[in-house]
Amino acid sequence: MMSTVIGGAMLPHAPQFFTMPDTEDKALVAKVREVAADVGERLRALNPDLWIIFSNDHAEQFFHTTAPPFTVHVGGEATGEFAGRKFHWKIPSEIGFELVRQLYRQNFDPAFTSTAKIDYAIGIPLTHLGHTGPVLPIYVNAYLPPQPTMERCYQFGQAVARTVTSLGLKTVILSSGGMSHFPGTDRYSNPELAWDQRVLQKLAAGNLKSLIGYDEAELDDTGNIELRCWACAAGALGERKPDVVSMDPSWHHNYASLAWIGGEAEQHRAAHYPSIKPELVELTSALHGLAHDPDLRAQYITDAGAFADRFNLPADQREALINLDLPSMVKMGAHPLAPFLANLQIQRLRPQR
Repeated sequence: MMSTVIGGAMLPHAPQFFTMPDTEDKALVAKVREVAADVGERLRALNPDLWIIFSNDHAEQFFHTTAPPFTVHVGGEATGEFAGRKFHWKIPSEIGFELVRQLYRQNFDPAFTSTAKIDYAIGIPLTHLGHTGPVLPIYVNAYLPPQPTMERCYQFGQAVARTVTSLGLKTVILSSGGMSHFPGTDRYSNPELAWDQRVLQKLAAGNLKSLIGYDEAELDDTGNIELRCWACAAGALGERKPDVVSMDPSWHHNYASLAWIGGEAEQHRAAHYPSIKPELVELTSALHGLAHDPDLRAQYITDAGAFADRFNLPADQREALINLDLPSMVKMGAHPLAPFLANLQIQRLRPQR
């Protein structure tokens, strides 16, 4: 079944976007906001049925009491406040509960809450996007070890995508956080820009699954523990190239913004080694014979035309076989290894000129 996840975005949420101390580059902040505003307008144009946001909790709500790896908000609304701004979003409660039920059936055990607050990790990206409609928050434990692995986060995102698809909901997937920063530590002024750029290059190419290759030590060493939220979104989005990629580094935080505006996940591409097409079964059989049967090779060397007539081939395939025209056969969709191995054997037997 084709995924109903129709788009998404990964956006930063630095508190300085709202507190705006003198240390901030105002032009840089303005650019980050402009990128998000444009993304929000384009995502709304997709007319989604559901918005989901994966966000970490900054050791505010899920810390001393309990620290589940994933928590779905199932309340009818959620509120919060930060830097003098009040947050309020409606939450599609019935969808939230059904998501939890379906995730249980897929061997995931998320917690759920009706009272969790909206902090700046959710409030900032939604504000920058200009999103005022209902949204379903899913909290990810990024800051308090032991955290879920990147692979588990990716799998969780896949399960979310399967669920919204089974429910027939056109869904936009958001994730908040990233990239490198070290709040509250002596490395605060030294984000890992080179590492971030290498990661971003893979994501820009559509290799979202590459995120599962980073373990907890590397994420911690590079100030990227919040990429767990990105991994959840990556699993839900699937392998697709982003339409927007913006890296805007500051002295303390590498702001990265990515967005996917429509388009199918796991976009179809011409594989170098395709499966055998039904219309090429006879040709493949002939080539396989030349590659592996000495008697058939002898027949081909003696009379290539007569050999080709043993098989039920259209004229273009017959001609390509007689001439061992590898480019033509590959262009037809033949598995390249079949004509390659056949040609190796025939060239070995033919007299050298």
